[in-house]
Amino acid sequence: MLWIIGVAIVIVGSIIVLVVMANRQREETTDDDLLASRLVEFTERGEVTYLEDIELSQPLYERVVLPALLKIGDISARFTPQNLIEDVERKFELAGNPRSPLTVGATTFLAARFVLSAVFAALGLVLRWILRDMASLNPVMVLVGGAVLGFYYPQSWLSNKIKVRQKDIQKAMPDALDLLTICVEAGLGFDAAMAKVSEKWENELSLAFARAIREVQLGKVRREALKDMADRIDLADMTSFIAAVIQSEQLGVSMARILRIQSEQMRMKRRQRAEQEAHKAPIKMLLPMVFLTFPSILIVLLTPAALQIMDTFVNGSLF
Repeated sequence: MLWIIGVAIVIVGSIIVLVVMANRQREETTDDDLLASRLVEFTERGEVTYLEDIELSQPLYERVVLPALLKIGDISARFTPQNLIEDVERKFELAGNPRSPLTVGATTFLAARFVLSAVFAALGLVLRWILRDMASLNPVMVLVGGAVLGFYYPQSWLSNKIKVRQKDIQKAMPDALDLLTICVEAGLGFDAAMAKVSEKWENELSLAFARAIREVQLGKVRREALKDMADRIDLADMTSFIAAVIQSEQLGVSMARILRIQSEQMRMKRRQRAEQEAHKAPIKMLLPMVFLTFPSILIVLLTPAALQIMDTFVNGSLF
């Protein structure tokens, strides 16, 4: 019975597995937009064609998989609590809205966790059937283990994206603040200095600055735009920096002086973090040394002596 269930789940979730394992990144667009863009492209070429031909010319992902994911998201949205959807959307913001089939929408992400749970469970049963070494494993344990792995994999992937983005921003902040300080001291406004930073680098911090600048240009108050940027990053260093900038604006303190102090503090924190990582190095090196380096040294040093001792006992020259 378990084999029948596993095969059925594999057939149903095969398309989802291919999408999740793919590394292709696609923009989130609707079917109408895709068809319209294709129609414009064919019109500019002077080619006469039908909408069916244009739709069939689209990639399989945009033609079949993306609509299926959106449909799953729409169905799961009816049974998903609103606070859970908001929590996932918040994590998407912290991760920088990465382009992936899992991030088509919050409801689709939550539904994908259950779909992947079933798919991984089915794949575990298939692997147990293919690999003879795993035949001794309990099928129920394989089923439960695959289901747990598939359920927590999207959450782990998203958490890793958040950590990588925050680490990238934290690493880029000292240099960015130095450039901000130089630009402000040279006579540029704070918004223009942020624009210079966003133009100079291509990283997560420059993208965050560029988004804040666009929000200000669209009419949002700069104080609110900066607060929203700090919330989207959720990093203590960024929060303290934005708080200092807003406070200097409200109190009329020199912006250049505040930026100079903040840049010095960021450089000091970066040095402290580097020293902290250096102190962790001996602990991290202990396991490779014990299990890799020391056995190799013992083999090199003791093998000749062991061979001489064995030769002595075999030939009987000791007596």
